[in-house]
This record gives sequence, C-alpha cells and structure tokens, in this order.
Amino acid sequence: MSAPPAPAPSLRLRRFLTGRPPQPERCGLCAAPVDDAHHPHLVDTEKRALVCACASCSLLMEQPGDRAGRFRAVPDRYLTDPHHRLDDSVWESLQIPVGVAFFFRNAALDRLVALYPSPAGATESELEPAAWTTALRGSRLAELLEPDVEALLLRRTDDGCACYLVPIDICYELVGRMRLLWQGFDGGAEARAALDAFFETVGQRARPLPEEIRP
Repeated sequence: MSAPPAPAPSLRLRRFLTGRPPQPERCGLCAAPVDDAHHPHLVDTEKRALVCACASCSLLMEQPGDRAGRFRAVPDRYLTDPHHRLDDSVWESLQIPVGVAFFFRNAALDRLVALYPSPAGATESELEPAAWTTALRGSRLAELLEPDVEALLLRRTDDGCACYLVPIDICYELVGRMRLLWQGFDGGAEARAALDAFFETVGQRARPLPEEIRP
C-alpha cells in the first residue's frame, strides 16, 4: 500500500520555502521609493548606520542648518593626492593584515576609526588612533576629511600605497563585496578581480587635489 501524499505546505510555510519577492528600496526618512542601484545615502549619527535616501531628503540634509543634526548626507566627492604616498615601512607600522583599509573621523568619539575588509565584514583595527595620524601626517586629504560621511581609503600594491578621499558608503560597499566573494586564506581570484575593478573605478572618479590647497 503506497504512502499517502505529503500535505501541501500552508500559505505561511510556503512563504518561507519559496522566498518572498525582494522589497523595493525606500527612503529612510520619507519612505519614498528610490532606485535600487543608484541613490544617495545618509549617515544616522546616533545609530552609526547608513540610511537610503531620496534626492529630496538628501538635499535637505546637505543644508548648513541640518549638518549638526542626527542625519548627515554622504557627499559624492573623490579626491587623490598624487604628491603624498605611504612607504612600506609606514604601512607595516599600521599592522593591517590585508592590503586595504579605510578610516573616518567619528565626531561623537572625536577620534579616527580604522577598519579593513575581512571574511567577517568590517574589522576595526586595534592600532592607536595616534598611529594613523602620524602615518598620514603631511596629507591634505586627512585635513579635508568630513567627519562621519567621508573616509580615507588606502590600498597597498607592489607599486606602493595609494590613498583616496571617498564617500564612506562605498567603503562599506567594498566590505560587503569582499565578504560575499572571499574564499580561502587570501580571498581568492574572484575577490582579487573584484578588488581591482573597484579601485579602477575609484581611480577614474578621483580628482587630483588642486594645487592651491596642497601643502
């Protein structure tokens, strides 16, 4: 005698078995729909989190009267200073176990926070903030850095260590990409290719620091 057919899953169970359709991205302030691929971000300085934003809310948070509030708009500037490079000895002193790191100034803590991508996500460096300040002495990029919303992104290669001033959201985009692709001890070929493509885009977007504001 054959076994009776298995009962069909309930509607509630079927939702978990088949997955729910992806929900559209919405502005974290007004709940308006935003483009999934391209939209501004805000930094929630109380929760230390990135928030999706529509163009209107992002523009509102860029106004001077709102700069000291809870939400701050992430700028869209990319800068590089071809005249400032970290040598190998300085990089070694930073004790970063991978070839990429970024740091930003946490306004609430009034100090630099340094992080680097890893298989577990963004990992904070245990190095004293003073060490980063010493390593970047002489770089105008560090002086131009907007607290909470911009980061200095560093990458060490055989050609030296490049440094870029970038929007902080792309640093967390890089962290997420590396976490998704990372394989083995060194990340694997796919992660390295993604890293090269990411920095190629950053290099194309970065403008050289104007002569008049160089040291």
